[in-house]
Amino acid sequence: MEEKTSSISLTNVAASYDNGADVLTDVSFNITGGTIYFLTGTSGAGKTTLLRLIYQLHKPRTGQIKVFGKLTNDMSRDEITDLRKKMAIVFQEYSLLSHLSVFDNVALPLRVRNMPESKIKQLVPKVLDWVGLGKYADVKPLALSGGQQQRVSVARAIIVQPSILLADEPTGNLDDDNASRLMDLFIQMNKMFGTTIILATHSKRLIETYKFPVIHIENHHVNFVTANKGTIDAQSTTKKLWKGPAPKNYFSELSKQFDDIGNI
Repeated sequence: MEEKTSSISLTNVAASYDNGADVLTDVSFNITGGTIYFLTGTSGAGKTTLLRLIYQLHKPRTGQIKVFGKLTNDMSRDEITDLRKKMAIVFQEYSLLSHLSVFDNVALPLRVRNMPESKIKQLVPKVLDWVGLGKYADVKPLALSGGQQQRVSVARAIIVQPSILLADEPTGNLDDDNASRLMDLFIQMNKMFGTTIILATHSKRLIETYKFPVIHIENHHVNFVTANKGTIDAQSTTKKLWKGPAPKNYFSELSKQFDDIGNI
C-alpha cells in the first residue's frame, strides 16, 4: 500500500502568524511511512502549528514541506484537496458540525467521497460502537460531553482509513480507560494499514506506557527522542490499562469495507 513508502519531510522550515515572531524555526526532519510518534512541548510551543503545516492548513514562512514525496509549497487548491483525502486530522476543538447528528458528522467524509448510503449505514455504526458512542448516533454534538465530542471527532477521522493521521491532544478530555481504548485503536490502524501517526499529547502516562519515539518542540526548534524500551504490543498494553472487556479488532472486521473506500 502507498503508506509504506510515504513520508513527511520538512527542510529548514520556519513558521509564523501575521508576520510576527517565528513559532517554529529551522525545522528539518523526515518521517517514513508506517511509524507512530508522540508530539510534545509546552502549551504554545508550536505543536498545533506543526500539525497544521503538515496538513496544509498553514504555509511555512521559509523552507520546504513534502508529503508522500510531493513538494507542497506551491500546490494548487485542488492538489491540496487531493492530498488531504489521504490524511486525517483530529483537532483539539473537535470541529464538529453542531447542526448535524453524531452519525452524520462521522458519515460526512464518506459522503464527500460519494460512498453509497448502504455502505455508510454499515460502517458508521461499527465505528461509533468501537469508540463507545453507538447509542448516541442520533444526538447532536452539543448534547455530548467534551470527551464524547472528542471521540466523535476521532471516529470521523479514522473512518476513511487515512495514510497519515494527525491528532492534536485526542486523549486530553478522556479518562484513562477511554484514552487507552483510543490508543489501542490507533495502534491497530498502524499495524494493519501502516498508517503514519503523529499524536500530540501532554500525558506523561501515555508516553511512558506506549514508548513510541517523541518529537519534542522547545524554543521554536524540534528534537527527536528515541523510545528507550522500544514499542510495545498493543494487546498487552490494552490488557494492562483498559479494565473493560477485550475490544474486537475493529480494523480486521472492517478491512473489506475499507478496501471499498480506497476505490472511491
